[in-house]
Amino acid sequence: MRRIGTLLILVFVITLQGCLTLKQPSHKIDYYTLEYETLPFEQKGKDIPLSSILRLERFSIAPLYNTDRIIFRDRDFKRTSYRYHRWRNNPADLVTFYLGRDMRNSGRFQAVTSYNSSIPYTHKVEGGIDEFLEWDSDSGWNVVLSVNITLLDSRETDVSKKVIFQKQFSTTKKCEEKHPEFVAKAMSLAMADISRKICSTIITSLSKK
Repeated sequence: MRRIGTLLILVFVITLQGCLTLKQPSHKIDYYTLEYETLPFEQKGKDIPLSSILRLERFSIAPLYNTDRIIFRDRDFKRTSYRYHRWRNNPADLVTFYLGRDMRNSGRFQAVTSYNSSIPYTHKVEGGIDEFLEWDSDSGWNVVLSVNITLLDSRETDVSKKVIFQKQFSTTKKCEEKHPEFVAKAMSLAMADISRKICSTIITSLSKK
């Protein structure tokens, strides 16, 4: 009888804990993405190479930022992430998508294809994200975005002449308020700025070919 009583008490406690767990609301995770319209840009080249077909490869990303969590730096040598505030997608996918969209919207290329497309292409754009984070300081919050871009001529048979340019694009934007929502807003401005510069640099480089 004593064993049965002990067993019943144990079952009751486990059941009660389960009910309490079900009644306790789980913490809501907020997801953020980039949001901006393609910015116009000035073209310095004379002849726009509309015959160019660009293949945009999926960008690589530094291991530290290869996550959907929003990474922030609040002191030297330390990187932390929010638990309940995350990016909707991996930053590598976000940057690749928005750059491709802006390149297509520019209307300066015959076509811009993705890395999994079967369409033949004349040039290839490769890239990597070196920094994609919130940077906190006594003066406020900022976002830092740094992307390296390599433009290659896919028609060139001489390997030493394939690379048209390799360049780093970096920018910092201030957050209006100290909240992840404004981190996403500032990062959107940073992406818009960098994307415009990348598009302009590619067009200028191809115009010289």
